[in-house]
Amino acid sequence: MISNAPPGRVRCATVSAATLGLGGCVPGILTPAGPVAAGERLILFDSLAIMLAIIIPVICLTIAFAWWFRAGNDKAKRLPDFAYSGRLELLVWSIPALVVMFLGGVAWVGSHELDPPKPLRSMNRAIDVDVVALDWKWLFIYPDLGIASVNRLVIPAGTPVSFRITSATVMNSFLVPQLGSQIYAMSGMTTRLNLMADHPGRYLGRSVHYSGKGFPDMRFVVHSVTPTQFGAWVAGTRTAGPVLDEPGFVALDRDSVDVKPYTYRSVAPKLFEAVVRNSGTLSTKTAVDGRLQ
Repeated sequence: MISNAPPGRVRCATVSAATLGLGGCVPGILTPAGPVAAGERLILFDSLAIMLAIIIPVICLTIAFAWWFRAGNDKAKRLPDFAYSGRLELLVWSIPALVVMFLGGVAWVGSHELDPPKPLRSMNRAIDVDVVALDWKWLFIYPDLGIASVNRLVIPAGTPVSFRITSATVMNSFLVPQLGSQIYAMSGMTTRLNLMADHPGRYLGRSVHYSGKGFPDMRFVVHSVTPTQFGAWVAGTRTAGPVLDEPGFVALDRDSVDVKPYTYRSVAPKLFEAVVRNSGTLSTKTAVDGRLQ
C-alpha cells in the first residue's frame, strides 16, 4: 500500500515512533546543532543503553519465570524450603552496582566535558554575549561590538559563544535545546555558558522556568549565520535602531509580553555589570539616576 502523505510527514512520523515521542517533530536535544547538545545526546543514549541492558533481561526473565512456573507445568522444580544462595546474592547485588558505576562514570565524564563555563575548542576566537532576562523578554548585549538585540540572538556558525547571564527580575532559565545546556539567570548573580552552532540555521530558545504571566511568550530565536553574514548584520545594526542608554534600559525594563525582535545600534558601557550590581534597584520601574555609567 502506498501512502499519500507527504515525505516530510512520513519521516517525521517515523522519527516520532522510533524515539517513543521523546523528540517528536519538535527540534530538540535529539536533533543537536552544536557540540554541547551532541554531547548531551550521547550521554542520554549511553545512559539509556546501560539501563536497557538491565531492563530488557529482567522483563524477559519475568515472562520466562511466569511461564515456566505456571500451575500446569509439572517439570518445574519448587523449593519451598530454599533460604540462601551465595551465587544469587552476588548476582542480585553486583549487577545493580555495575549499573550505578557505569551511569556514575557517564555522568562524571559528561559533567566535566560539558561543564557550562568551560570554553569550547575551536580554531575561531569566541565572541562574548551578555544575556539579561527581563519581564518577559531577553536582552542580548554584544559588549565588544557595542550593539544589542531583544529576543533575537545572531551568532556566526562554527564560532564559540561565551555567555554571561543574569536577570534584572525574578529567576529565569536560559535554554536553546538544539545547542544544549540549560542554565539559570538569577538576579544579582552571573552564570556562564559556552555554546556553539556547527552550521547556519534557525534555532528556538526560551525560558524554561516559570516567571509570571508572560512566561509562555518568553521566547527568542537564535540565527546562526556565516561569518560574512554576521559581519553584515553587525554593520547594519550599527546604522539603525535606538540607543540602549540609561533611559532606554528603564523603558525596556517595563513589563511587556510577546515583544517582536529589534536591535540597538549602541549600548551604554558596562551595562551588564550595572544590571548585576544594582539588580534589586534596576528591577523597579523607576529612573536609575546615572548608575549605568
